[in-house]
Amino acid sequence: MDTLVSFFYLIIGLLLRLAIPITATLFVVYILRRLDKRWQAEAALAPVHVEKPECWKINGCPPEQVKNCAAANSPLPCWQVKRLPNGYLKEDCLSCPVFIAAPVPTLTIEPRSL
Repeated sequence: MDTLVSFFYLIIGLLLRLAIPITATLFVVYILRRLDKRWQAEAALAPVHVEKPECWKINGCPPEQVKNCAAANSPLPCWQVKRLPNGYLKEDCLSCPVFIAAPVPTLTIEPRSL
């Protein structure tokens, strides 16, 4: 009888030792998939149109330079076009009046649904 009880405790211990981490992992996977679906839905929404400042007029660029400027031909603001490959802004963009006067995006809080 002791052998059967010991075996039962061993099986219960192994199940708990494996079931709790597996359950926790499945729960985290479920939460992350829901979050990914939400982010995918947000990414599919049409971007908000923001009026682009004409930085070449503010900075007084000559017409030859405007023709070859990537920022003038892009729908993005100039500081977004001129970002470095690592995502940082250039130093001259940080002190530019166009960047400083740019509107700050606002956060809209939406009701949560469970």
